Amino acid sequence: MLTSRERNGFKPLNLTTLMPEQIPLFERFDEVSFSSYWAGDNSEVVAQIKAQIVAPEHPCLYVWGKPGVGKSHLLQAACGFAHQHQKTAVYVPLADHMSFKPAIFQGLEGYAVICVDDVDAIAQDDAWEQALFHLFNRALECGSLLMFAAAEKPGSVKLALRDLSSRLGWGTVWHLKELADADKLTALQWRARQRGFSLPEEVGRYLMQRCSRETHSLFALLDKLDQASLSEHRKLTIPFVRQFIDSH
Repeated sequence: MLTSRERNGFKPLNLTTLMPEQIPLFERFDEVSFSSYWAGDNSEVVAQIKAQIVAPEHPCLYVWGKPGVGKSHLLQAACGFAHQHQKTAVYVPLADHMSFKPAIFQGLEGYAVICVDDVDAIAQDDAWEQALFHLFNRALECGSLLMFAAAEKPGSVKLALRDLSSRLGWGTVWHLKELADADKLTALQWRARQRGFSLPEEVGRYLMQRCSRETHSLFALLDKLDQASLSEHRKLTIPFVRQFIDSH
């Protein structure tokens, strides 16, 4: 029987061969897919990522943009999509790199799709930059597809290793655009429908006025509100939302 991670495209490694510092590879989110990503003006990026996974034309893909535009979601969704196409995939969150060691990259070239998130988190760290550089070269030799994400475009990430900076820009580079307010409201209502309830427009606008405007933060809050409304048998109204926000 498949585990939730396998169903979502994260191929399990042989735990008996893993060093302790490699375990964080498995601590990923479940139920992340392209279908749960509201693309907005980034729909072409999603289409191109899918196409490259099915039939790679470049050594690497690179997505960049402000926090909250969905970079991590896309990389994790890419792993699930690869799995659906009978390709192995792995996701490495470098925002958590202080919890493990550069040795985590050893052997990852054996995967068909390698997703490395938050590349800018290791900038100016020689050991990490060298390890990622060598993974890039090994993956290139093995024919693996590399996918990277960061807050800035390749040339703007302040990496000390210039050869690594150069390699990150070898493939296709996409800038993820932030959703406009109208799109965020539509995305919130779409997310609500996915969870089986309706979100009145005025409640959605209230959330955007009172809370973080980052899409992933709004989605997370909406999920919590859904759980709270179910628990208390109440509809999502502005008074209920106000009470929930003020008490958390």
